[in-house]
Amino acid sequence: MAANDLHTLTARLRQFAAERDWDQFHSPKNLSMALAAEAAELLEHFQWLTEEQSANLPQDKRDAVELELADIFNYLLRLADKLDIDLAAAADRKIQINEQKYPAARVRGKAMKYDEYGEFDGDGG
Repeated sequence: MAANDLHTLTARLRQFAAERDWDQFHSPKNLSMALAAEAAELLEHFQWLTEEQSANLPQDKRDAVELELADIFNYLLRLADKLDIDLAAAADRKIQINEQKYPAARVRGKAMKYDEYGEFDGDGG
């Protein structure tokens, strides 16, 4: 998604809240709690499924997951807006940090945390 698309969605969410006088409720604290609650609702759709089942959801379940992801995304955009965080730039920065923490040649095919690979020196070594 292009940064312009994020700005358009953010503006639309800002307008949606303003038209309903909900901005008063959209503090960073409240938005972060709503985000966590929506993430928990997403988890419910996968609870007790096997890995294969989770990768091959029936259409009705996939549709429900899609809406939960949209709720999460919208709350995340709203929270970033309230905190004046450029989410696209922050995501790019985080990818760069993770590229250093998890150099492909060192971690390929492994699922450990970066500090479990030995001494982390900040340059991927």
